[in-house]
Amino acid sequence: MKVAPGVYKAMQGLEAYIHQSGLELSLLHLIKVRASQINGCAYCIDMHWKDARANGETEQRLYGLDAWGESPYYSDRERAAIA
Repeated sequence: MKVAPGVYKAMQGLEAYIHQSGLELSLLHLIKVRASQINGCAYCIDMHWKDARANGETEQRLYGLDAWGESPYYSDRERAAIA
């Protein structure tokens, strides 16, 4: 936030927008964890993982997220979102 306040402000705007999108919170958490995995950001993986668990997501589904294409734990809708 101190280094790039404009980026932080933009991320806050994006966060506000996606929460008004109508997508369920559980799906948003999966998307955030998966995006963090793709980006290789350990801080973000940890943060979003904890948020997903607090929202009721299972460990099994979170651990399987790296191999979501071969995991039977996700709906077609979730697969489309995390693809």
